[in-house]
Amino acid sequence: MLDQIRIVLVNTSHTGNMGSAARAMKTMGLSHMVLVDPQALPDDSAYALAAGASEMLANCRIVSTLDEAIADCGLVIGTSARSRTLSWPMLGPREAGEKLVAEAPRHPVALVFGRERTGLTNDELQKCHYHVAIPANPEYSSLNLAMAVQTLCYEVRMHWLQRQPDEENIESVFDYPTAEQLAGFYQHLEQTLLQTGFISDDHPGHVMSKLRRLFNRARPQTAELNILRGILTSVQKQRPQDKPD
Repeated sequence: MLDQIRIVLVNTSHTGNMGSAARAMKTMGLSHMVLVDPQALPDDSAYALAAGASEMLANCRIVSTLDEAIADCGLVIGTSARSRTLSWPMLGPREAGEKLVAEAPRHPVALVFGRERTGLTNDELQKCHYHVAIPANPEYSSLNLAMAVQTLCYEVRMHWLQRQPDEENIESVFDYPTAEQLAGFYQHLEQTLLQTGFISDDHPGHVMSKLRRLFNRARPQTAELNILRGILTSVQKQRPQDKPD
């Protein structure tokens, strides 16, 4: 189950943080690290701070975009401070750990960490089903990257340990679409809404952002997503070339 849980670090600037994060992961039994567009590759500093987890760095996957890192994931949780500008389903660390462990038997899942200084962008956060915030001391909430990785990986391990006697109940976990399948659905939805005139070519982003939030919150299963895409296809067939007046 733990092999299905990947830790994704986006645009990391300090190689030492990669090593410290690898060490934090290994202490909790996680081994799948993905580096998205790192500013530098793991170096001697990274390996020194990884201590006994150097194989984690040697075997980490390096990709150019977050989309590549999560394409086959059925659940994506992004780390974020609470935001007033981007209202999104929020989880605490324990809830995040529980959801990741519950769905890992069925498909890969990802826990995404942003840049050391600025975190994840709004566009990156919108690719996540949920956001997780660590409820640190509001008077001093400065957690470095490795600390955040350690905290959330600990919650993953605790829920994994609790579920060990229940592995025979894996079949009860629903089959959810991957991030790549969801991206295809959102593209299909936007094309259909443009075709019917429900949204404008000039300003599609605001409505689409709200619709993404709606469907991410609803978490449609794979079969349900296929029904929704079938509905969109039937609408397009009714007006294959129509343009809004």
